[in-house]
Amino acid sequence: MRITQTLFYFSAVALAALGIGSLLRLDQNSNMKVMYIIYAVLMFGDALAMLLCGYFINRKIKSVFWFAALVPGLNIALTIFDQFGWIDLLFVLLNIVTLISLFAFRKDFLPQ
Repeated sequence: MRITQTLFYFSAVALAALGIGSLLRLDQNSNMKVMYIIYAVLMFGDALAMLLCGYFINRKIKSVFWFAALVPGLNIALTIFDQFGWIDLLFVLLNIVTLISLFAFRKDFLPQ
């Protein structure tokens, strides 16, 4: 159970770092400023969703469990349909491991 929470928290930290990285690129290309801001906002939003999943997953609320399954599932799907590189591969693998852990311990997270 702790493993799943840790994976959600680790994903949140990774996404926040990527969001900060996008903001640091604002001065590199003036044509891409708006896109970098959009990427950063989306990454921070995703980080917040992962953080909330990690925090609330042990509350044994069915809707929280399914939201926690939806977030990494969407991350996998959206990453695959984007430009795909090494960071994307690592992020997809992290989300797959998170989903596997979530469903492996589903009895700990779902109400009885």
